[in-house]
Amino acid sequence: MNTLLIIIGGALTFLWGVSHLFPTANVVRDFGNISQDNKRIITMEWINEGATLIFLGTLVISLVVIDATGPTAVLVYWMVAGMLVVLAIISLFTGFRVKFLPFRLCPIIFSGSAILIVLGII
Repeated sequence: MNTLLIIIGGALTFLWGVSHLFPTANVVRDFGNISQDNKRIITMEWINEGATLIFLGTLVISLVVIDATGPTAVLVYWMVAGMLVVLAIISLFTGFRVKFLPFRLCPIIFSGSAILIVLGII
């Protein structure tokens, strides 16, 4: 098992999650004149994705530190990689179609993180 690849995949996921939190207000503002409810929904979803990515990255890195090769850790690595693939597919059909570059990067970063984690496992 190559724990360095798993750590890089987890760190990339974590950092992309953190990068979602800082521009939230600007992202909402860029939607223009929308209702307060829509602003809250966009804010909630933007923060939720960031928090989810931070959690997934933290989970992977924590398992490497605690028990990198145990059967539970390997199962969790596979599950996180699977979730990242799901997020990549969702992003491919939604955010990837937006002209704003960071949205277009999501499926690439999610897929790349999943690939790094899987390569670390096998």
